Amino acid sequence: MRRTLTKILKFIFTRIMAPFVRLVHGELSAFYKSQKPKFSKVYWQQKWAEWQANRSRSDYRFLFRIFYKLALFGVLLLVLFYFAIYSGFLGGMPSAKELKSVHNNTASEVYAAGGELLGRYYIQDRTNVKYEHISPAAVQALVATEDARFYEHSGIDARSLARVFIKSLLLQNESSGGGSTLSQQLAKNLYPRKDYWLWDMPVNKLREMIIARKLEGIYSKEQILELYLNTVPMGGNLYGIERASRRFFNTSADSLKTEEAAVLIGMLKATTTYNPRLNLEKSKMRRNVVLSQMAKYNFLPEAKADSLKQLPLKLKYTYTTHNDGLAPYFREHLRQELMAWAAKQKKPGGDHYNLYKDGLKIYTTIDAGMQRHAEAAVRKQMAQLQKGFDAHWRGRAPWGTKSNILQVSMQRSDRYKKMKASGKSEAEIAEAFRKPIPMQVYSWSGTDTKTMSPMDSLAYYQRFLNAGLLSVEPTTGFVRAWVGGINHYIFKYDHVQSKRQVGSTFKPIVYAAALEKGLKPCDYFANERVTYPEYDNWSPRNADEQYGGEYTMRGALAHSVNTISAQVIMKTGVNKTVAMAHRLGISSNLPEVPSLALGTADLSLQEMVTAYTTFANKGYRVDPVYITKITDRDDKVLREHRKGSNERKVLSEQTAAIMLYLLQGVVEEGSAGKLRSQYGLKMDIAGKTGTTQNHADGWFIGITPNLVTGVWVGGESPEVRFRTLELGQGSRTALPIWGEYNRRLAVSPDFKGFYNSTFTPLPAAWQASLNCESFRAEPPQENFLERILDNVADKAAQTFEGWKENWKKRRKEKKQKKNKD
Repeated sequence: MRRTLTKILKFIFTRIMAPFVRLVHGELSAFYKSQKPKFSKVYWQQKWAEWQANRSRSDYRFLFRIFYKLALFGVLLLVLFYFAIYSGFLGGMPSAKELKSVHNNTASEVYAAGGELLGRYYIQDRTNVKYEHISPAAVQALVATEDARFYEHSGIDARSLARVFIKSLLLQNESSGGGSTLSQQLAKNLYPRKDYWLWDMPVNKLREMIIARKLEGIYSKEQILELYLNTVPMGGNLYGIERASRRFFNTSADSLKTEEAAVLIGMLKATTTYNPRLNLEKSKMRRNVVLSQMAKYNFLPEAKADSLKQLPLKLKYTYTTHNDGLAPYFREHLRQELMAWAAKQKKPGGDHYNLYKDGLKIYTTIDAGMQRHAEAAVRKQMAQLQKGFDAHWRGRAPWGTKSNILQVSMQRSDRYKKMKASGKSEAEIAEAFRKPIPMQVYSWSGTDTKTMSPMDSLAYYQRFLNAGLLSVEPTTGFVRAWVGGINHYIFKYDHVQSKRQVGSTFKPIVYAAALEKGLKPCDYFANERVTYPEYDNWSPRNADEQYGGEYTMRGALAHSVNTISAQVIMKTGVNKTVAMAHRLGISSNLPEVPSLALGTADLSLQEMVTAYTTFANKGYRVDPVYITKITDRDDKVLREHRKGSNERKVLSEQTAAIMLYLLQGVVEEGSAGKLRSQYGLKMDIAGKTGTTQNHADGWFIGITPNLVTGVWVGGESPEVRFRTLELGQGSRTALPIWGEYNRRLAVSPDFKGFYNSTFTPLPAAWQASLNCESFRAEPPQENFLERILDNVADKAAQTFEGWKENWKKRRKEKKQKKNKD
């Protein structure tokens, strides 16, 4: 098409215009030579007088021919100029098809399960709304102020153009107003102006007129107003009447009052000058001008306009960033996943979807009510815990002499990366990090302005304890609450995804593997310290250093007895335990050593909660689901979750039910007992606390009939910790968050039935296999000999299992070495 237009224009210029130009040039040259001007004022005055005295009709005809040819030449130039713009030769001109499917850049929106807006992804902050969802006052104010004859013209207002030409250009009256109609302004908003050097203004203006006429031929007046009010810039990256209403008055576009609509429409003249937050008085004056215009064109009674002008301008300014609002950590995790997904999905035209521009609607499983309660529980407990932690370490650094923590933290900071990218040396960066500067400092009591060096700031924030919480519906895998940390603006690391040592929360996986192998829940295990020579004389000990007596599986889990967990994994086999963990949903690599039973692996909160949902779902593993549906801006479904697609059977129903019973012992007789006494929770609860080496990580994963919730608490660095087990154990750090969260759900009228919910009763036959005491001080005398023989057999089996594991390990290492060679 472009090549054809080029040939046409070339033909016009070479075959028509060139001879015409040569003719005019010849006439002017002949006239110039015949007169032989001497370029003096006197000479020309004399010549003019002579010509006046001797003029004839032929002279008039000569001048007429000259002006006629010049006019014809000018008209032809204008025609060619118009044709060049209309055809797109001087910059792309949208076709009728493009205009029919015109779309402006629109933010993608994330919704909770109940339809609440969680957040938005955008470059331009815009939400499109239908014409019927825009306040009539906003439409009337717009027409009265920007284009009073909007309903009378077809895209171009000749009267306005004439006024601009006479008053603005000829009389230089700057107050005469503009000549662009709303349709022309819409054309400019949809297709921004381009730089054409000296021809910039005429080309852009004519281009906008042509597009405006096309728009008027395609859309109704109401549709044009809808497009305009969704497209118009409102300052910065804010666009459209809906977002402006939300930003300045915390209301929707259809709920704007007349005086509020007048403020927003008044901003269109100059979005900074008349911004009510920046210039309240100027904005009020401009509002009153708009109200006067509405009265002038009979959109508003004069008395009503005068009354509204007297009102003070009151804002309800609401500005949110991606760090604000519900579930910021979840939305950031979702953003990264959606970016990758959109890059692989093609639109009907062949282009890939753009998360920031294509107005996608993402429907999630997050329950807004649960999310609010989860965030509130984290805030309440972490503020108290931080206060105690600061007192615990008063005057000392929680990381001791390990200053490399600050060095690593510095190298991870944005400030360091920017300075490094700018070419600064390590010495220059170190100097800059030691220089005190004013900065905003976060604390649980509020934000303060302090003068400190960036290195001091890093040390300050390293003292903070952080938290993660994940709540999942076990039958569907739907994620109902996701709290990745205490403050997304300061601490970006998501502790739902981060991997930390899991401690005793791993023990239920060991016991599930043992039950699947054939061990009985009522088997008794001696609480005695044992050394395992085949594993470098590994000799696990209990956290409280208490030994003696015998425990069943329920008692051993309730009191988190390390010596018995070690015996169970030795009887079950490390490889079988690792295999069970992977079946339950743990994807991370696991160390194939018996100390795995004590929770030496680094795993994420999401992995651990996934594993526990299997116990609550009759042996069916359900992978977490947080997106139910994604649609485009026209509500066409692009992706949808299919029920049951994330479910697989990995555990027998009996084993899952028994595990629930065993884990209930942790609440009824173990380390989670205060969930009843302190938080008054009456529903059935199963769960497990966890505390890691040096008390760096505290865990609690709890199961209720309809929810599995995991909580982790610790420092950003594992070196940041409490010095004592009493203060740093999971029952003191993580469990209170779990308790407060579930207490809030239990008393909330939005979650009826949660308070008294119960697990499905065990069948009589399974219940009979669990009829035993959790602990006994010593074995019955009549079974003493039998017990000794059993112990000898068990130790022989454990020794054989250890030799077998070591043989496999050596064989694997030998094979790897051979492959390297």
